[in-house]
Amino acid sequence: MADKLHYKQDYPLSEKRPDLVKTVKDRPLDQITLEAVMNGEVEADEIRVTPQTLEYQAQIAESIGRPQLAGNLRRAAELTRVPDERILEIYNAMRPNMSTKEDLLGIADELENEYEAKINADLVREAAEVYERRGRLKAPEEDQAEAQLEEMSDG
Repeated sequence: MADKLHYKQDYPLSEKRPDLVKTVKDRPLDQITLEAVMNGEVEADEIRVTPQTLEYQAQIAESIGRPQLAGNLRRAAELTRVPDERILEIYNAMRPNMSTKEDLLGIADELENEYEAKINADLVREAAEVYERRGRLKAPEEDQAEAQLEEMSDG
């Protein structure tokens, strides 16, 4: 699709552009019915949002002057390729003081190289830099061991 979507002509997609909304198995939206689900013709994992639908939503967000929302939708589109369990692990690793800078940079490389999630990888790299400036990184193992030894000798 060469033209960008626009909210006036294309939103909501399910009503104005149902031809664009497909399942992860490329099934058209009009084939996703309660009857099809009840008959087992449509499986739960098939009705997850697709990266393309999220990109369409990002284009619509841009058309109404919401670039931050568009960016969030594009990050979400990338994350559809990452297993749910791994997303939760990354979420926990990104909490302040939970990871070293090296840990975070490793996650960024993984996102970019294994899942082609460059936007998310850049976000994790930025977080690593911000955490470093603000003192929110986990101390490397040797620093932790040193701190424990000092604590023991003080007591």
